[in-house]
Amino acid sequence: MVDKPDNNSGRRADRLQHELLVAYRYPTVDGFLTDWATNLSRGGIFINTRSPAGLGTVVRLILELPGTPVPFELRGKVARVHEFDNPTNQVPGMAIEFLDVDDALKARIEQFVDQLRQALPDAGRIPRTL
Repeated sequence: MVDKPDNNSGRRADRLQHELLVAYRYPTVDGFLTDWATNLSRGGIFINTRSPAGLGTVVRLILELPGTPVPFELRGKVARVHEFDNPTNQVPGMAIEFLDVDDALKARIEQFVDQLRQALPDAGRIPRTL
């Protein structure tokens, strides 16, 4: 499922609604945590978690995209947080904006997103109002 960028949301890239297991770590936790990412774009990822890091926190991520030989590590910054008990019933978690992504890694992420987009062209597109 693809959500187009919305000028009001601050997003700069199309998002693909797709579950992907992700390991992540930030300074206030010991070791890596694992949760499901629920959407992905070339510029970032949304991790579904009941315990998001604070806004602006730098996070280390380990992602393994299907079809790639090894997982890769990258850094991101928490750009948006949805608390577990939010009044709008949004999925709890945190949006992570990728930092310092080189061209090769960006191309791998874009290729994965494009492959899924072609496999699931418009199925289940979620309206912007959610």
